[in-house]
Amino acid sequence: MSIRIFVFIIIAMMTVAQLPSIQPLLVWLRPAITHGEIWRLVSGNLTHTNWAHMIMNSLGLAIITFIFRRYLSATRLAFLILSTAGFIGVALWFSPMHWYAGLSGVLHGVFAWGAIQDIKAKDKLGWLLLLAVIAKVIWEQVAGGSASSAELIGARVAVEAHLAGTLAGVFFAVAENIKKKIAIDN
Repeated sequence: MSIRIFVFIIIAMMTVAQLPSIQPLLVWLRPAITHGEIWRLVSGNLTHTNWAHMIMNSLGLAIITFIFRRYLSATRLAFLILSTAGFIGVALWFSPMHWYAGLSGVLHGVFAWGAIQDIKAKDKLGWLLLLAVIAKVIWEQVAGGSASSAELIGARVAVEAHLAGTLAGVFFAVAENIKKKIAIDN
């Protein structure tokens, strides 16, 4: 399956997850997770606060996967999305957050992962991209999320998810590198 088709499938899943009868069953919701609805740790990343939020994240997914397409396959992208979503879902458990929806944390993770792939490929732009996403996340931790984004999505920007996603992307890129190094040494 091509990456393009896979991205359309993810966007279709997010569209279905946005339907008013389905969205409440999938958002990251602390009390529901406490009562055993653990799928929400991942599915909360596929839901959104409103249609504008979903469209914005869909465009972000399309752009990021286009930028880093030379490193991606549908399988690798599926792994990155699912594992980063799970990482974020668990990380948010350790925050004071009670409710979360959105793919932006995952997008930060895929972006950071892709920037490190650029660095490994000796593309100097990779360092700039990685430093930019790190600076953005640090800025958000200090100053908070963008007021204009918060107004557009109708909620506070979940900067905790951006941080967790970026950390996940870096972690998965480093883990891949270590795995390759071990395979070469054996």
